[in-house]
Amino acid sequence: MWNRIARVVRHRWMDEAHRVVAPAMLERLRQKVAASERLHTGEIRICIEAGLPNNYLLRPDSLQALTRQRALNQFGKLGVWDTEHNNGVLIYLLLADRRIELVADRGLSQRVGPQAWKDMVQRLSLSLREGKFEDGLSLAIANVSAVLVEHFPLAPGQVRRNELPDQPILS
Repeated sequence: MWNRIARVVRHRWMDEAHRVVAPAMLERLRQKVAASERLHTGEIRICIEAGLPNNYLLRPDSLQALTRQRALNQFGKLGVWDTEHNNGVLIYLLLADRRIELVADRGLSQRVGPQAWKDMVQRLSLSLREGKFEDGLSLAIANVSAVLVEHFPLAPGQVRRNELPDQPILS
């Protein structure tokens, strides 16, 4: 019970998003997403949230499960699932708990197993625990980009349309 109360307090009074995520950082991340997407047919979206909504915080689930559920919700809400090749990836960062989740669409999930994504998240978590949010997100973009280039490379001369905005979402 005390854990849930502490969780609610931490998430409700988290104002770190606007201190930690400056407009210049968002622009640098947008540029990295755009540069990545010139190499493959996939789509990368970044969603950064200060804290979870109340309806998540009051659930008895583990923090890991709650973060994953929220990332899946944002994956749908942001339309990452609705790309031509079903190869979108959401990079979700929860600042209050310094947790990251990667959600890959079905076209990519058929080629890359869940353990590969879990291993990637584990490697990325170190930067986040140290409070190096931009470093962690930049590494996430690079890792996701490498997977997309391997499985969905842009062919020479192929014209690629940008299906989703490159600008990270901050909420």
